[in-house]
Amino acid sequence: MEVIRGLHNLREEHRGCVATIGNFDGVHRGHQAILDQCREQASKLQLPVTVVVFEPQPREFFAGDQAPPRLTRLREKVRLLGEAGVETVLCLPFNDALRSLTAVEFIDRVLVEGLGVRHLVVGDDFRFGCDRSGDFNLLAEEGERRGPRGFSVEHTRTFTLDDERVSSTRVRTLLASGNFSQAARMLGRPYRLAGRVVADQKLGRTIGVPTANLPLLPLPLALRGVYAVVTELPDGSRWPGVANIGWRPTVGSIRPVLEAHLFDFDGDLYGQRLAVFPCAKLRGEVKFDDFADLKRQIGADQVRARGYFDAGIGADGAGLTDDTLPLASAPLAREAVASEFSAGRPADHDDG
Repeated sequence: MEVIRGLHNLREEHRGCVATIGNFDGVHRGHQAILDQCREQASKLQLPVTVVVFEPQPREFFAGDQAPPRLTRLREKVRLLGEAGVETVLCLPFNDALRSLTAVEFIDRVLVEGLGVRHLVVGDDFRFGCDRSGDFNLLAEEGERRGPRGFSVEHTRTFTLDDERVSSTRVRTLLASGNFSQAARMLGRPYRLAGRVVADQKLGRTIGVPTANLPLLPLPLALRGVYAVVTELPDGSRWPGVANIGWRPTVGSIRPVLEAHLFDFDGDLYGQRLAVFPCAKLRGEVKFDDFADLKRQIGADQVRARGYFDAGIGADGAGLTDDTLPLASAPLAREAVASEFSAGRPADHDDG
């Protein structure tokens, strides 16, 4: 699969395709249904499938910190689109120049002159252009008006699960509520966060809890708190553990980070790319009065996470696959924790 950044990098060989446009945040089963439509037409027309995305996403450009949390970073989104059969991703920088294009200018520059689109798949509520005059009807009219240089347009099919429309908004809600099981059903796979391990303050090592630190984008977070997680290493092995996702209010952080501690792991992970699968929420992120309180809580978190995994997959997690991850449908309840947890002296102000 090829990723093209910006219209100026399009070449003649990129012209002629079946295309769709959108954020594709999460590449959930609704998005996958759209890509299925694209592949159907691409097979008939003997053309490649191209997805047009924007960076930053339009709502991030306009709303900043008030925009919805991302489900997937661009790298992860591209990986998922490739797995879904997309041959080309055109990533357009969403800036003042792009947002100032009228709907017809967008059609001319991006769809006709840039990509030479032959068939377009979009939702009937799709809007574009600085005047928001661009919609499904305009696309159909302009595509037909251009004759041999034009394109046909097709509605996306709504994908439902248990009579509920699958959407990025719904997936975000499920993740925030700790329902990783239902979120996985809507995504078509377990939710994961991925990144490269970087060196950090190494405070965890001083208390016997080394962590692999993955920097996160300085954007609103889909998840925040402490979780029982499974971490996948580059060799494919998977290790149960516990992770904090957020801003680390007790020790301070200039950007959000995912800190994952792998149970019973001994090795150097610096510079390696990891995938972390949240399985159950243990508690919210808390600012402790001192490092000793934080240390006690970390010990309690480990006890809870180990108890959860011991009950669900066994202590070592050997042979874990996407289908056997123990994904919770709600935050881990206090009563589900082993009795030894009481020895961990959890903080009274845990916000759950």
